Amino acid sequence: MTDLTDCSLRSVPVITDGWMQGARIVRSSHFNERPAGEISLLVIHNISLPPGKFGGGYVERFFAGNLPVAEDPYFETIKDLEVSSHFFITRQGETVQFVSCLKRAWHAGKSSYEGRSACNDFSVGIELEGTDILPYTDMQYRTLGFLTLALMKAYPDITTSRITGHQDIAPGRKTDPGPAFDWQRFKNDLETLRNL
Repeated sequence: MTDLTDCSLRSVPVITDGWMQGARIVRSSHFNERPAGEISLLVIHNISLPPGKFGGGYVERFFAGNLPVAEDPYFETIKDLEVSSHFFITRQGETVQFVSCLKRAWHAGKSSYEGRSACNDFSVGIELEGTDILPYTDMQYRTLGFLTLALMKAYPDITTSRITGHQDIAPGRKTDPGPAFDWQRFKNDLETLRNL
């Protein structure tokens, strides 16, 4: 397990004009304007393409709208979807950004949080490379902690009580980040980082 106490707050990324410094940028055209400009919720997801397989760059290509459909039969089933997330964290802990936080990425779909529908309007989406049942990596938890802290600093309406999973805003339709995601570890990491 990664020891966060060895990390300095200088490791916390800076978000300027909606873009995270140090992230690898893969621009997506799958976004539009936020109706009110509000950013007050963080939604954690998982994704792997093809399902259960990691690496290969397919998630990035899917969100960018140029998935090579001929390379896997599963891709034919999702070829017409226009989906994006603000961030993607690979198994190695690399952060990829597709859409400015100031814009509305298309990650939550039909959703509701505390009685308010259309979560894309006011949320930031982070996709973890993974599945509901396979453990996430230490580097993913570390990166997620630092990225979350950066988001909370840039957008103070995102508080620890306003971080949720896709499964919680779209119950019965979505199951991610699933039982493999250790919410307690994530919350402990956040608390450690905030106290450094």
